[in-house]
Amino acid sequence: MIKKTMIWVLLFFILTTSFGFAAEDLSKTQDPIAAAPVEEFPDIQDPVGEPTDARAVVREAAINPERDQEFGAGTYIQEVTLEITSGELKGKIFEVDNILMGNPVYDLEVEAGDRILVGIEGSMDNVEQVHIKDYARDTYLYLIIGVFLVLLVIIGRFKGLKSVITIGLTLFLIVRVLIPGILQGYSPILLAVLISIIVTLVTIFIISGFNIKSFTAIIGILGGVFIAGIITLWIGSSAQLTGFSSEEAMMILYIPQDVEFNVRGLLFAGIIIGSLGAVMDVGMSIASSLQEVKNANPEITSKELRRAGFNVGRDIMGTMSNTLILAYTGSAIPLLILFTAYEPSLTEIINLDIIATEIVRALAGSIGLIMTVPLTVFTGTFLFEKYK
Repeated sequence: MIKKTMIWVLLFFILTTSFGFAAEDLSKTQDPIAAAPVEEFPDIQDPVGEPTDARAVVREAAINPERDQEFGAGTYIQEVTLEITSGELKGKIFEVDNILMGNPVYDLEVEAGDRILVGIEGSMDNVEQVHIKDYARDTYLYLIIGVFLVLLVIIGRFKGLKSVITIGLTLFLIVRVLIPGILQGYSPILLAVLISIIVTLVTIFIISGFNIKSFTAIIGILGGVFIAGIITLWIGSSAQLTGFSSEEAMMILYIPQDVEFNVRGLLFAGIIIGSLGAVMDVGMSIASSLQEVKNANPEITSKELRRAGFNVGRDIMGTMSNTLILAYTGSAIPLLILFTAYEPSLTEIINLDIIATEIVRALAGSIGLIMTVPLTVFTGTFLFEKYK
């Protein structure tokens, strides 16, 4: 009976959340910011003879002063000797001209011992050209991922292992469900809501099991994400946020898939997904605290349990809200430096689409996080008192 009642409460909450966002998204056909169909642009064809990627290591690298300006004013030629370390040409040595334009954004000035990626044009028997594409960074990324997972399992033990499983599931849903679904023309907002619900349910049930604490956390988390999403939709639409606040958002207009994107919907979906992590942390922490207090003092009154939950929630709320603000501010430091250097007016700054978008992103998530506290506390107080 206890589980049945909690399941019905949870299902009602999930359906309410889903239909709320779905109703909002049905109006996207009237969105003036919706991107134009891709067929209006020329088809993008794959280039003939696309280079084959391979790994290589730099054996020697030196700038030849005698060849300065050979490719125009301000250019430098770095003569590089490299050895292919992967593929059919493994072990082959090539001499490559690495052109440096004097622009640190695009130049790849390599040194002996650097591991790089190269593009190889032509056949394996007749290599026409080898050019440097980028540094090989993936080895170090795999290393830090491995350290993270090992520490998570060592310190978290069995719960750490379950955390690894939930992380894998979250990545799978984003990479294999959310992104392909958007590319196929499905509603980004509805997809984000459904994935948030699935991630929350599976994560909490795997980590904490099927109990009152889990249901308390789930209701608080989904409520916080729902509020963050409503704030985003309301303020974002009222403030006329376009969704074109980054170069990547502009570039999706030219992808080869025949999809009519709701770019504003993509922005809102990103904010919903982005706020889920912090909100989940708060909801689970408060639910766990309520359970520990109840276990330590089974005779505690609802009022005292509620007071304890709010005391914990206020402490978490203060630090987590700051965490969200700092995270978004940290990613915008170059932009803040530009504003400080050129000293535009505050009115001009705050009305820029990119700034308004980041403010809404940070504060909508923080509002959802704050509201997770009372939602979780009141839900937990009710459930722990009703189902002793």
